[in-house]
Amino acid sequence: MTPRGGGLGWASGMSETSRMGSGRVFPALPAHPDPRAPFATSWWGNAWIDALEESALDQARLARGRTYAREGAVDTITVAPGRIVAYVHGNRPRPYRAEIRMRTMLPEHWDRFLDAVATDPARIAALLDKEMPHALADAADRADVPLLPAGRELAPSCTCPDRGHPCKHAAALAYQTARLLDADPFVLLLLRGGEEQDLLDELARRNAQKSAAEATEARRAGERRADPQPSSGEPPRGQPSEPPRGQSSEQSPEPPPEEGDGGPVLPGVLAREALATEYRSPLPAPLAPPPHPGEPPVLPALPGAPDPTALEFLITDAATRAHAFLTAAANPFPADASPWHDAVRLAASHPGLTGRRTFSRQFAELARAVGSTPAELSRASAAWRQGGEAGLAVLESPWDPPAGPFDRARGALVAADLPRMTIHRNHLTNAEGTLQLRYGPDGRWYPYRSEPGGGDWWPEGEADVDPVGALADVAQE
Repeated sequence: MTPRGGGLGWASGMSETSRMGSGRVFPALPAHPDPRAPFATSWWGNAWIDALEESALDQARLARGRTYAREGAVDTITVAPGRIVAYVHGNRPRPYRAEIRMRTMLPEHWDRFLDAVATDPARIAALLDKEMPHALADAADRADVPLLPAGRELAPSCTCPDRGHPCKHAAALAYQTARLLDADPFVLLLLRGGEEQDLLDELARRNAQKSAAEATEARRAGERRADPQPSSGEPPRGQPSEPPRGQSSEQSPEPPPEEGDGGPVLPGVLAREALATEYRSPLPAPLAPPPHPGEPPVLPALPGAPDPTALEFLITDAATRAHAFLTAAANPFPADASPWHDAVRLAASHPGLTGRRTFSRQFAELARAVGSTPAELSRASAAWRQGGEAGLAVLESPWDPPAGPFDRARGALVAADLPRMTIHRNHLTNAEGTLQLRYGPDGRWYPYRSEPGGGDWWPEGEADVDPVGALADVAQE
């Protein structure tokens, strides 16, 4: 079949936005607490879950993801062509950025899909009513169109340190996506690269063309069956008939009568007088600043446009600065800050640029600019997120605390049935070498975690003035 739309495979009615992808934003779904209730209720939602569970390598992580999704841990979901993105709340105060990618359909796939729909009036009526019956999946399969995701086609990723496929945060996002498909199966078409309204417009255009072609063929068939000779009293075909008696063929309708000068004059104000007024409505009172800076939007990757990851990084930093200026009495970003501290702050402001084993190009360039490795910068940014400059100092500068709260911490941990800890300077470490508390000069306890016996300590969890509270959440993971 010859591609439509100037060689792009799309008809002229399909917009550039649809081909590139503008995305839709869905608010966070409510909790789904009943573990006995099915997670998805529609055929499309269950088909999505089947594809997810076929591609998963760890069923335990899927179970944790279902729990996260049922508890409502998935924040606002953005669906764009080829990807789903959301922030998922875990044990840390800052959520993780989870993402699921899948392939978009090629132009020839869209042509075959719309042609398959246009051949059946029932399918046309269903889609134009914004419904997607199960029969559409069978029609897509017969047209060799990859509408539903195949096994291992879903590609999850997350900013958490877990390298599972998927991790529990990405699994939670996938399960919530099944609930989106329950409510609106057109989400699947958007994931495959098609905007809902553009698809409906293109389908209506093809349906109109098909109806017009059928009507033209029916008219021609009727003309062929009719007598080709004109009947007596009728003018030959192609010649105009005589006008009605008493009316000239060149007579034109009379123009409407003009309005007289004595009509009513409506009141009015000259524009220059209306614009010259000095009255201005009072401005509303300023809103209170939010408790936390906002997260960046999910930006589409467009040809010739800047890298969306770099833009998200800059937007996040700008939002963090603006929030700090609104909530702090003084400038929170002193001009004499060292390049290292500034780089750590920048890296900590965007969870999508941090990790333990894999790093984005922007993150590696930032580390190289301050003479560091990506792993060192990632560890430092995790400490900054845990406690700001005080958290970074706890990571980099061991010290000897005075007697008092530090000495009483071990007894408090034992009384709370937490692991017994050994002392080294301001560090308390369990016997297995997997959990550690570091006491900071600010009087807070900073939890750390390592692989057994590895000594590769990473900030984990929230700092707390209570050692039991600081260690409890980390010890339960």
